[in-house]
Amino acid sequence: MNSPVMKSFGDERIAAGESLIVVDLAACAGMDSTFMGTLAGMAARLSAKDGGVLQIAEPGDRNRRSLEELGLDFLMEIDPPVAVWRGAVDAIRGDLKSPQAMDALGQNQRTRHVLEAHQTLSGMSEKNAREFSNVVEMLEDQVAAKGKPEPKDQQGQ
Repeated sequence: MNSPVMKSFGDERIAAGESLIVVDLAACAGMDSTFMGTLAGMAARLSAKDGGVLQIAEPGDRNRRSLEELGLDFLMEIDPPVAVWRGAVDAIRGDLKSPQAMDALGQNQRTRHVLEAHQTLSGMSEKNAREFSNVVEMLEDQVAAKGKPEPKDQQGQ
C-alpha cells in the first residue's frame, strides 16, 4: 500500500536532483518484498546518479534482518552511524509533511508495480532470483493476460 507513494515521491526527488534520500522506518513494524524491492529500485536509481545514496533510518532489528537477508545492505546504507540527520531526527520528523496521496492505482498498474519490485530483487542475486521466480512468473503472466483484448462475448458484443 505504501510503496507506490514512496516510489513516486522518490522518483520526484531524484528528478529534482536529490542525491540523498532517507527512509525512516522507526514506525514500520515489517516490510513485504514489494516494499523492499521498491527501496532497492530507488537505491539503484540514486547510486546511478553521481554517487547518490539511499539511507535507512531506525529500521529496527526485524527490518534490518529482512533487508540484509535480501542483500540490500550492499545497495543502501542501513542506519549509518555517521549521517547528516543524526542527532536531529526528532526535529526533522517534526517538520515533515506527508506526501500527497496518489490516486488509487488501477489493478494492472498495481500488478506492474509489484512485478517491477520483484524483478529488482531478483536481479540482485541468484538466491533472490530463485526465491522470487514463481512470483515474477505469475505476475508476468498476469500483466501479459491483461494486455490481451477481452473476448468479444465479455465485451458485450
